[in-house]
Amino acid sequence: MIRRREFMTLVGNALASSAIWPVTASAQKAISRLGVLLFGTPDNDPNFGAFRQGLRDLGYFESQNTVIEYRYADGKPERLRGLAAELVAIKPDVIFALGGDVAPSVRAATSTIPIVMAVSVDPVQSGLVASIARPGGNITGVTFVSSDLAAKRLQLLDEMAPDLRRIAVIWNPDHIAPEYRETQAAAKRLGIQVQSLEVRSAEDFDEAFQTAMNGQAQALIPVSSRLMLANRPRIIEFANRYRLLTASGFGPWAREGALLSYGPDVDAMTRRAASYVDRILRGARADELPVEQPTTFQLVINGKTAKALGLTIPDKLLATADEVIE
Repeated sequence: MIRRREFMTLVGNALASSAIWPVTASAQKAISRLGVLLFGTPDNDPNFGAFRQGLRDLGYFESQNTVIEYRYADGKPERLRGLAAELVAIKPDVIFALGGDVAPSVRAATSTIPIVMAVSVDPVQSGLVASIARPGGNITGVTFVSSDLAAKRLQLLDEMAPDLRRIAVIWNPDHIAPEYRETQAAAKRLGIQVQSLEVRSAEDFDEAFQTAMNGQAQALIPVSSRLMLANRPRIIEFANRYRLLTASGFGPWAREGALLSYGPDVDAMTRRAASYVDRILRGARADELPVEQPTTFQLVINGKTAKALGLTIPDKLLATADEVIE
């Protein structure tokens, strides 16, 4: 026979257990499932650490309230479509795609799961979205591309070296961005000749460098893409060896030896992509979130490189530079 005190204890335990169940179910429901597709790996893909930090800043922590399903191509582009399909099959709440060469694979794999991208391509020209203001479909996010950036870089080079008359632009035509076209237009206004150096693989660089030398280029402008980033040390070494002024879009170029860089803070923009994930998880629709373009830019000048090239940095540029490397 169960005594009254034992009976009340059993009832109390049962009531306590029943009270716990709704809380547990609610907590499980609150766990966010995020899919991530990367070109490299989570440890070596540029700027992914910034995205992770952005998630943490917004209260999303792996193994606590967020499950992240990773798929990464280990630098093999032919794997991207299959990996995107794997992520879609898992049915995460949202998928993050880092890179203009990564986002199209996810875009092709699903028209229903929301996608947040961080890309250095023109998202409209590349067909990822219908427009910046009204992306449509299920994809939105941030782009590092902004109008007039290429023109500003050329203007900065012109201020550093007023006798500049011949530049070479090294770019990958498979990377859909407006920079080469805008550089051409800006050069025409400044009376500067532009030489196009097209590269689609690492094997194309030696020929491109020789073409630049044959054309007596005075400066070299790399259009940022994954191919350029992978070959950045090689490009900077060539330019400095042959005393070419080098200007590119992102700070690491100047910090590693290029003359100057002018462009957005890519880490900051990638952290901003995390806010898109947050908004979608809170109920926003991807097609209602405008793609964000950079509005603030960093000018980084490498004083050591300028000195080696025999250049004097104008006081105006020294005063406006965000960073001068001595």
